[in-house]
Amino acid sequence: MVDVTDTAWIIFLVSILALLALDLGVFNRKAHIIQPKEALLQVAVFVTAAVLFNIGVYTWMGPQAGLEFTTGYIMELMLSVDNLFVFVIVFASFCVPAQDQHKVLFYGILGALVFRFAFIIAGVALVEAFSWVLYIFGAFLIFTAIRMVTGKEEKPVEPDKNILVRGFRKIMPVTGGYEGDKFFVRKPDSTGRMVLWATPMFVALLVVETSDIIFAVDSIPAILGITTNPFIVFSSNAFAILGLRSMYFALAHVMNAFCYLKYGLAGILSFVGVKMLAADFYHIPVAVSLAVIILILVVAIAASLIITRRTGVCPAMEEVQAAAGPALRALHADDEPAATAETACPALEELRETGKGNR
Repeated sequence: MVDVTDTAWIIFLVSILALLALDLGVFNRKAHIIQPKEALLQVAVFVTAAVLFNIGVYTWMGPQAGLEFTTGYIMELMLSVDNLFVFVIVFASFCVPAQDQHKVLFYGILGALVFRFAFIIAGVALVEAFSWVLYIFGAFLIFTAIRMVTGKEEKPVEPDKNILVRGFRKIMPVTGGYEGDKFFVRKPDSTGRMVLWATPMFVALLVVETSDIIFAVDSIPAILGITTNPFIVFSSNAFAILGLRSMYFALAHVMNAFCYLKYGLAGILSFVGVKMLAADFYHIPVAVSLAVIILILVVAIAASLIITRRTGVCPAMEEVQAAAGPALRALHADDEPAATAETACPALEELRETGKGNR
């Protein structure tokens, strides 16, 4: 394992903080609707930052660490694409105003960094203490891949029925509508006493955080199959999820490339799972793993583009559109505002109904 110095961690943290400051202080200094062209430019900036950091890792930590970062970054970036579909559904269900969606995603990413760091530390500690845990992770990844291909892992996303949301509703009242871009406001309750209320924006944030925790259950074991170096695992994860916000807003222009990506992701999970199970019998070099992962992604994306061009149908897009029509239509129409009708916001309407007793 590569010996990571404190300097490496300091450089990494400074890089992440600088990118977050650039995102919040320059790209999105003022709340606005992010157009696809602007989003694609931001995606390019975050990918370039990851490449430059990868070059630094390769230069100062060696070729092996550089390859591990590249492999982990590409794999985590693609595995995180599923989050984009969940974001669409959550924002549509709660009818989060288009100009405020970035704020929810920004704080969602901060929470994701904290949770993933905890998962990574726990995962690395388990592997180092009990090497046989890798076999469990490998079998789990293969099982997940099979369910992904057969569709058995797919369950409808129902934000209003989220366990965390239901638990939160019991300890704090939620306003029936949005209060600008605020997560919390002080308002009188049914007795006239001023109390702290959460807004639907904060509830949407809770659902976004929950979805990332669920996805991390798949992605963290996958990258541990490539390396157990905490620095490489966490840094590649961090750079991968940093660009998710921009990828979400670029969704309308790139979705056709993701139509059949789930089969590619299933192939990647299966490959890493087999790599883990066969580790004691045959070691697959990281360079080979990187080549296989890139090949699988190229084939999946090429097939998506070719088939959707011929048929004009994108199954992945149609499934999301059926569950989250308003938000997805807003992504396709640059000047179309997000839906605000109560009938188009099932989760928001559910919050209003269950919250009537608090007002």
